Order: sequence, then C-alpha cells, then structure tokens
Amino acid sequence: MEQSVERWEVSVEELWEKFDSLNRDEGIAAMRDLADACPAGDGRAAFELAGMYDSMGFEAAAGAQYERALELGLDDARHAQLAVQYGSTLRNLDRPEEAIKILRAAPTHETTGSAPRLVLALALHS
Repeated sequence: MEQSVERWEVSVEELWEKFDSLNRDEGIAAMRDLADACPAGDGRAAFELAGMYDSMGFEAAAGAQYERALELGLDDARHAQLAVQYGSTLRNLDRPEEAIKILRAAPTHETTGSAPRLVLALALHS
C-alpha cells in the first residue's frame, strides 16, 4: 500500500530509532519493505536501504544502493550525508580514489558539519 512521503519519512525515522534492537535480517528486511513502499520518485528509498546495509556490515550491497540513490537524485542534505557514508564505505573497501571522487562532488550542507572534510582527509591519507 502506498503512503504519503511524510508518513514514509516518519516510518523510516521510527525504524532507525529501533536499530539497536534489530538483528541484521530484521533490519534489512524492514528497510527493504519501507524502500519498496516509498512513494517518492527520487533516491530516498535507495539511500535509506544503503544506510541499513552499511550499518549492518554489508558494504558491497550498500554501495549498489548508494549508486542507485545518486542516479535517482537526492536533496542536498541527503546527498551530503550520502557522500560521508559512501565515502567511508569506499575507503573501508580499499577504494579511496572513488571515495575522494564522491566526497569532492558532494554538495556542502549544514547537517553534515565537518564530517565530509574529515572523511575526505582519511581517504586522501589512504
């Protein structure tokens, strides 16, 4: 059943609030269900699913969803947050050149503070 974007956003926030009580399978299944129900035509669903994969230790699966989110498009706040998350993941996967590219292409946004610069510095050091 399709729901409003606002309600979907609340459902995503509620799932993240329960993150510590979820095992890997539960968290991924729940976020996959939410991603499938997302009424937005942009990359929000892929971004959130990527974050869950990443948080549960499935970096390769996260990378595919981060790429999908970039293809579909995100607002500046999510794009900036994606750069931090995906840049860190790429660095952990020993792909620092790709991390640098993602971080340099990302918009700046107040919600990420100095995190993009810190992750970029780590990627450059790698």
